[in-house]
Amino acid sequence: MTKKSASYRSDALAVAHKTAQGLHRAGLIDKGTMREFDASCLTTVEDLSPKAIQAIRERAGVSQAVFASFLNVKAKLVSEWERGEKKPSGPSLKLLSLVKTKGLEAIT
Repeated sequence: MTKKSASYRSDALAVAHKTAQGLHRAGLIDKGTMREFDASCLTTVEDLSPKAIQAIRERAGVSQAVFASFLNVKAKLVSEWERGEKKPSGPSLKLLSLVKTKGLEAIT
């Protein structure tokens, strides 16, 4: 697979996506359909409230510093997210969404 299975909403969708990629390469699925399929298979990214971020971290059972290490950000930034002073975006938001749906193991 070209993408880690952790980025898919489920293992079944990862397999289905790999099959669709093969059909796309064979010319049986057009580019637009493949884009729609990509969007439906991958873990969705949603805005997270400060309380939701804290709940994700606490469910993982780690401190802000350890959580920050997993996300490759500074502990101060995790603290700012949890206090609502800053909002995660881009890759950080994607990683938080993965941890929310699949646990910390998904990004280790």
